[in-house]
Amino acid sequence: MSLLVQLGSVLFGVLSLILILIARPADGFSYEDLPAVAMDYKVHIDAGKEDCYFQYVNPGATFYVSFQVLRGGDGKAGFAVRNPEGVIVYPYQWRANADYQDQSVNGGYYSVCIDNQFSRFAAKLVNLYITVIRYDKWQKYTQELEELNLSVENFTNTIVNVEKNINEMLQTQHWSRGREARDLNLLSDNNSYVQTWSIAQVLVITLTTMVQVYFVRKLFDVKPSGHSKTRI
Repeated sequence: MSLLVQLGSVLFGVLSLILILIARPADGFSYEDLPAVAMDYKVHIDAGKEDCYFQYVNPGATFYVSFQVLRGGDGKAGFAVRNPEGVIVYPYQWRANADYQDQSVNGGYYSVCIDNQFSRFAAKLVNLYITVIRYDKWQKYTQELEELNLSVENFTNTIVNVEKNINEMLQTQHWSRGREARDLNLLSDNNSYVQTWSIAQVLVITLTTMVQVYFVRKLFDVKPSGHSKTRI
């Protein structure tokens, strides 16, 4: 499975490079013109704060976002998504992880908000994964190639299916990495917790033992009376 995911990542990189070269505008580079964009972030949310992130989605493109709390507090946070019209399409829920997918009709900026206001003392480390895929771009490339009298329908359909499969593999890989990081952080926190309390208990037991020994010795400590006299 690991080899398959690595192969998928390489194929996705090659396809993305080809599409960048095809879709690159004459006046410069723009992420909004790419057929597919994938972003993976790790963000720090302070205690009692809310952070929002915005992603432009082209009309007809497929928007996907997922989040997972990796470290901090109870391991949960609020997560909400607003569409370009400002409507909350994914309402706030206090969860450890969540995801949302939508196909934009009019296009615009989606708002992804992570809320940590219920946690007044613990900050959170959150893994945020966002993809924007424009499957309609393949039709445009097909038409451009057909104008050159090239029959590439089967090839294009194959590439589209490969891209969909690779995107699903990358999403699965993202979830696996998120779970691995979350488990590792949980183990590290538990290890620190056990070590701290173990040292504290050892110190308490040692101090208690020393106090007990001191008072037991005081019980057998006999002081001579000042009024006693020795007779011959």
